Amino acid sequence: MIFCRQVPGPPLDGFVEHLWYFEGLEASHGMENVVPDGAFELIIDLRDEPRKLFERENISRHRSFRRGWMSGAHSRYIVIDVLPGASMIGAHFKAGGVAPFLGLPSDELADRVVELEEIWGSEAAWWREQLLEARGGKAKLRLLERLLARRLQRGKTSRFNESRVNQAVRRLEQNGVPPAIGALADELGVSHKHLIDEFRRTVGLSPKIFSRIRRFQGVLGRIHEQKQVEWADVACVCGYYDQAHFVHDFKEFAGLNPTEFLTHTLDDPRFIPHEAAG
Repeated sequence: MIFCRQVPGPPLDGFVEHLWYFEGLEASHGMENVVPDGAFELIIDLRDEPRKLFERENISRHRSFRRGWMSGAHSRYIVIDVLPGASMIGAHFKAGGVAPFLGLPSDELADRVVELEEIWGSEAAWWREQLLEARGGKAKLRLLERLLARRLQRGKTSRFNESRVNQAVRRLEQNGVPPAIGALADELGVSHKHLIDEFRRTVGLSPKIFSRIRRFQGVLGRIHEQKQVEWADVACVCGYYDQAHFVHDFKEFAGLNPTEFLTHTLDDPRFIPHEAAG
């Protein structure tokens, strides 16, 4: 399997966390849970076989996607298929960073996966054609960076107040106990309601849900680095004061409980074999 990841240069790095590409995917499972992190993901499929997004409550039902799609900020885990030999390229946006690229409020894509042609029209197909012609992973990533930078330049007239929302995002992403949303609004000099509305339009989620997701990502980061996990310590450090709440968030965002999670060795804790989730 070939896998490449790179951080784009400025000004794109202010909006995109990283670009990625893989070819010849190796997988021992056919489905996986994807844990939300509060950000959008751009995916362009370099193969022709359709991909599946399953219903959480009834995995016998699914929707199919082709060529390319945008996965919005999700408030729960999603279940997708895993195809051996798959090849894809994409961009993982920073929280709120997708706003200038969309041409519509981010909350319109919250908890949704939408084919790129629905958002960008024929431009999406042209992007894919250009990426298919580029030879090698590094060349494809350089091309994707140029395409995104061009679209960013066109979208800089975004009506969203990125600066204030970005400040809120940074505060909510900090380690430890997150600030109360009301206190955060006071700190930024806006009303509680105004912050919620502005944050949702730009990030795609409410500040409260985003804060919960980032706290849970802090949990995953801690347990991924530890050989032996003391759940009570992890929960306390990450701001959980109630064990039931901690377990609830685990099931909401990962699709399984903490004990089940630890029985599996994962290269990336954001992607959990669905068979493991029961």
